[in-house]
Amino acid sequence: MTAQTLAAAYTTSTGEAVQFWILGTVAVIGALCTVLMKKSVHSALCLAGTMVVLAVFYLANGAYFLGIVQIVVYTGAIMMLFLFVVMLIGVTAADSLKETIKGQRWLAALCGLGFGILLIAGIGSASLETFNGLGTANAGGNVEGLAALIFTKYVFAFEITGALLITAAVGAMVLTHRERTERARTQRELAEQRVREGKQLPPLPAPGVYARHNAVDIAGLLPDGTPSELTVNRTLRARGQIRDVSTQALDDLRALEQRAQERLGRERDGEEAAK
Repeated sequence: MTAQTLAAAYTTSTGEAVQFWILGTVAVIGALCTVLMKKSVHSALCLAGTMVVLAVFYLANGAYFLGIVQIVVYTGAIMMLFLFVVMLIGVTAADSLKETIKGQRWLAALCGLGFGILLIAGIGSASLETFNGLGTANAGGNVEGLAALIFTKYVFAFEITGALLITAAVGAMVLTHRERTERARTQRELAEQRVREGKQLPPLPAPGVYARHNAVDIAGLLPDGTPSELTVNRTLRARGQIRDVSTQALDDLRALEQRAQERLGRERDGEEAAK
């Protein structure tokens, strides 16, 4: 192989350079926004955008399997599940800054420093002089080459990683499982219990204030304009995440009544003038 051929093999084309600088900038901005955004849903969307850019990089470098997995598994499944959980618990909830475990920030900083050292050591120990290129790695196809490495050279690391993931999944199910010690009561039994106790015989009222607000963190209003505690979830009430819009709703109601009275007055004046 001549020097000109080697130089051509290691030279980046103009299209690749433009793609790298544009998408690389987008990926870095998305990564920074993931850390700096105050709301979890915004951080999740920025992280999803960064993952999509990484998938484009994989596809551009000939790693088609990794690119498809990056989009289908990580961006399409895991990130969407995370977004669903965030939207379920509420996007307006303020994150608690109180440490639940003592020293967890120092431990997180130590783990991040160790990961950075490993990353720098791995990049520094990469032998670029003996780089074979994508043509040699994907000689039989990208999927075939990746499968050959996973199930031959890195088979033990692959199996250990799979065992750790399975153990984590089983542990999560064990920790979240709650064994029922008594028979679940039927709807009829629950209704009879409410009748005996005399507490809230009909179903609980829905949250929201009239037709202007229907969020779960807004209490409904009683006929006298006071908020009803029965319309909001007890968890949200304990967290202090209930928004009170009763004053605004009453002001809107008074404004509607005033406009209705003015319209009725104009109609009466018109009828009297017609007579």
